[in-house]
Amino acid sequence: MTSTPLITDPTPDERSKHARSFGLPIATALVMGNIIGGGIFLLPASVAPYGTISLVAFGVLTAGAIALALVFGRLARRHPLTGGPYVYAREAFGDFAGFLAAWSYWITTWVSNAALAVAAVGYLDVLVPVQDNKATTIAAALALQWLPALANLAGTRYVGAVQLTATVLKFVPLLLVAVGGLFFFDSANLGPFQAGDTSAVGAVSASAAILLFSYLGVESAAVSAGEVRDPQRNVGRATILGTLGAAVIYLLGTLSVFGLVAHDRLVESSAPFSAAVNTMFGGSWGGTAVACMALVSMVGALNGWTLLSAQTPYAAAKDGLFPQVFTHKRRGVPTYGVLVTVVLASLLTVYNYTAGPEGVFEVLVLVTTFTATVPYLLSTAAQIYFLASGRHDRVDRPRLVRDAILAVVAAAFSLWLVAGSGYAAVYQGVLFLFAGVLVYAWMSARKNRA
Repeated sequence: MTSTPLITDPTPDERSKHARSFGLPIATALVMGNIIGGGIFLLPASVAPYGTISLVAFGVLTAGAIALALVFGRLARRHPLTGGPYVYAREAFGDFAGFLAAWSYWITTWVSNAALAVAAVGYLDVLVPVQDNKATTIAAALALQWLPALANLAGTRYVGAVQLTATVLKFVPLLLVAVGGLFFFDSANLGPFQAGDTSAVGAVSASAAILLFSYLGVESAAVSAGEVRDPQRNVGRATILGTLGAAVIYLLGTLSVFGLVAHDRLVESSAPFSAAVNTMFGGSWGGTAVACMALVSMVGALNGWTLLSAQTPYAAAKDGLFPQVFTHKRRGVPTYGVLVTVVLASLLTVYNYTAGPEGVFEVLVLVTTFTATVPYLLSTAAQIYFLASGRHDRVDRPRLVRDAILAVVAAAFSLWLVAGSGYAAVYQGVLFLFAGVLVYAWMSARKNRA
């Protein structure tokens, strides 16, 4: 038997001038900003070796991501609470499943934050030399983590402002390349539809393995549902709009770069968007322009992911499944959740730079590609459970068939994400999950004793 997550009235502090509910624009910006990180700036070159058939893989992935987004929208309409996948898994399958969703998602967020900061330093170095020595590099990476964390600690009012500004600043130039590049499009640059000796199915699968994780973040509005104004309506809308916006940027951007940069150059390029900008406008300032875009994109993603990293343990802690310190909220933000996350991410970042090339940072980042899919699978399984069990309070009868099809597609998409993680990531990720089982045993015992 499952128990309903606690719903509590906001404290006077949470209703302060620094705590604001997210409207539809900011909730949409949260989704889009978290989906579009820094990977988009390398994606065209990454999939170019497979030919333009990789666009087919992108289309398939987009369909799966939209199905997952629609499922999150339906679940959030019935459960408009902070925590997203944690709430859905716990309501359907009990405390243990809810804890696994929260634990996996939490690991994903703080390890990913460290990875984003490390990647952002590379783009920052194009603008300001910071990689001349190790101390400066570490300081820059830590600053890129702590500045978004400070924005979060200032309150949801400032989180929303930073997220909306960052999304606009990175959306406009990316859209310029994605749409403006079509006017300079040269089909002679496209190269073969299917490059290499692999079959069509093999080429689609191989390129999909690279692109699979481009849509991580579709759950962003659902995780922060408790801070979204009129969540029954706005969470679903923000999830769909944000996912569609990111899909448009991804697809048009990749297509434009394919048509602007010759295929043989694109395969070898380490900065495909820079080459595309140089082709459009001439000169050699494309590298600086793209570095600015990438840096803004990553800072925006760090801002959004920092909030999400605190929301899931906050929801679990309210139900006694995470330490109670995570329930502390100030100005609408789970304060200790933000602090613990940024400290862990900072320690991992320092370890990455001090351990040298033989460090385990890359392995841990790969693990997050698996841990991120665990909450997705549990959420889609929860939706299938609600539909199959015929619970009147959880099922919209007129849309039963449509919701069932979407849930099955979203579940298949989530399983594809797991398969694309690779054997090593799944192996390591399962170890992380088993470590969480020990934490759950301790927290569950304390909860029962209390």
